[in-house]
Amino acid sequence: MTDSDRLALVCSTASDGDAGVYAYAFDATDGTLSDAANTAVEHPMYVAVHPDRDRVYVANRTDGGLVTEFEVDRSHGSLDRRADRSSEGLGPCYVSVDADGRYAFVANYGGGSAAMYPLADDGGLGPASDVVRHEGSGPDSDRQAEPHPHSAVPGPDGRYLYVPDLGTDRVEAYRIDDDTDSLVPAESAGVTLPPGTGPRHLAFGPDGERAYLVGELDSTVTALSRDPETGALTVDGSASTVPDEAAADNAPSDVHVHPAGWVYVSNRGHQSIAGFAVDDDGTLQSLGHVPTGGANPRDFALDPSGRYLLVENRDDFTVASFAVEGDGRLAERARRTVPKPTCLAFLARE
Repeated sequence: MTDSDRLALVCSTASDGDAGVYAYAFDATDGTLSDAANTAVEHPMYVAVHPDRDRVYVANRTDGGLVTEFEVDRSHGSLDRRADRSSEGLGPCYVSVDADGRYAFVANYGGGSAAMYPLADDGGLGPASDVVRHEGSGPDSDRQAEPHPHSAVPGPDGRYLYVPDLGTDRVEAYRIDDDTDSLVPAESAGVTLPPGTGPRHLAFGPDGERAYLVGELDSTVTALSRDPETGALTVDGSASTVPDEAAADNAPSDVHVHPAGWVYVSNRGHQSIAGFAVDDDGTLQSLGHVPTGGANPRDFALDPSGRYLLVENRDDFTVASFAVEGDGRLAERARRTVPKPTCLAFLARE
């Protein structure tokens, strides 16, 4: 694959008719984005790409909550709408696809639920085959009065689905049952976090043996070991995503793991990307903080080569590209205007 053979798909929640999924040609020689296509979508919050079919799926906060399937033209990134399925809850905020392309999953922040969708051989999105609903609350009366699933992350072997719940301070785990297309509760595989953590996003490392969890309410990132036999998560340790004096005004959003094992977290408020190296025992060692150059860096993505990290500054209407240096530290290389960007995913071109 050459340096210009990837597209970046960016969800935009802009008003005045600009909302949609914007496609950009990504140049990995300098980290720049150039216009490719723009597809109108009502209220796209998150986008996921099928691993080997020409399909993408969008968590769409319209009509009570949808998961919208598109066929994508990989030459320039235009999208052809194929199906709308109920997200089975209010406020869909996250959509994912397992590594084998068997299922899509959605988390409904406002509905307290997560849903599972079988995918056809061509990537077509079927109706939800199962819906799980969370119960419980946390100590923050404003943010944790009820459950708020914030992501739905398939495990590295496709056997379990992990659902961080901001409202209950839990990561719930479900066994993915291929025979019945259902989610079977696996309480012993989940994990309870300290009160007031506010679990948001979860990402697995390249070996699948460890996961990293963002706590939105206490500005932490937690390292979790994963038992390969049972799928159970165990806390190894945690670290602050910002300096102590900044924690009160910060809300971290996203987490990703570099192929080399470095962990990155986006900080809204501190307006930075925090980087961490990870010791063998799961101890997180800070690599420092890099300003994103804009407000509300909501989500971000590492390009598949690991050479660049792209972060969406939602409230400044920019996407900034950072080169990943040999020691894991970041250096800004490019920046471009994008209407209110909220999520970015890479897609291989034809």
